[in-house]
Amino acid sequence: MADVTAVLFDMDGTLVDSDAVVARTWLHWSTRRGLEHDLVMRVTPGRPARETIPELAPWLSPGEQAADAAALLDMERADLDGVVPAHGALDLLAALDDWGVPWAVVTSADRHLALTRLGAAGITPPEVLVTISEIQRAKPHPEGYLSAAAQLGVDPRHSLVVEDAVAGVLAGKAAGGVVAGLRSVPGADFNVAHLDELRTRSARTPAGLRIRTA
Repeated sequence: MADVTAVLFDMDGTLVDSDAVVARTWLHWSTRRGLEHDLVMRVTPGRPARETIPELAPWLSPGEQAADAAALLDMERADLDGVVPAHGALDLLAALDDWGVPWAVVTSADRHLALTRLGAAGITPPEVLVTISEIQRAKPHPEGYLSAAAQLGVDPRHSLVVEDAVAGVLAGKAAGGVVAGLRSVPGADFNVAHLDELRTRSARTPAGLRIRTA
């Protein structure tokens, strides 16, 4: 069992099902740069393009890498086909609001893209939304989760981090949080099949939530 006072969510693949557009966007770039799409999709989850492109295509000049990252971002902002709430997301968020448990979103997307995708999924952006636009160090660095916890006024060690990518799990654990993993992501403190399962594992307490982790 874990007792937590706030829930900190990743966005893509966690609260928002944007898998189709993410795959389309990176397939376009992979084809253009002559890389295996499967390899690209093993490296990019949970991380901003500005960091993964130099790693995947080090032969490109810094200017070309930056231009590719900007072009990818433009494509993602324009493509909302298939962007929907993740399984159980709306019910879990409604339950947290009913229970008075604060929650935030921490994402490697920039603010424009985050607001666009949350809106497309029918999720009202939370008061605390930490994007790559507001921080210097992306996941797996814990800066985003530490910032979200500070803005909520909670101890990050008493926060539940919900993630679907290894980079995010590492960030959440480095921040000191309890990490719930989706899609059997390695390294999480416990895994759930979807957010509805996380809701059913949770019970309200005077201090926040008690969550069954096994």
